Amino acid sequence: MPGFLTTHVLDTARGCPAEGVRIVLYRVAGTSHRKIAEMVTNGDGRTDTPILPHDQFRTGQYELVFFAGDYLRASGQSGVEPLFLDEVPIRFGMALEDHYHVPLLLSPYGYSTYRGS
Repeated sequence: MPGFLTTHVLDTARGCPAEGVRIVLYRVAGTSHRKIAEMVTNGDGRTDTPILPHDQFRTGQYELVFFAGDYLRASGQSGVEPLFLDEVPIRFGMALEDHYHVPLLLSPYGYSTYRGS
């Protein structure tokens, strides 16, 4: 199977998908970052298409940046400025031609991720 990358964002503080989160994907090589995709989550907290589809997939090092602060402000969860969490970067490697799923579980004061399916 050709590889591809998907993601989604869940708002664990409110117990729902996080709609409207901007996500940027970078390919990382040494100290350089090359932006290769930018999307916004839909009502299900997912992107409408894979953030890295089959035809663009290459193994290597990547970084997803979730603009959590904009979402937290828009959803009334921001509290006082500066926010504890604003941009959330997740750097990961994809070594195989496979489906990688890298979700973000988000609250105003914490987050987690994992390799999903």
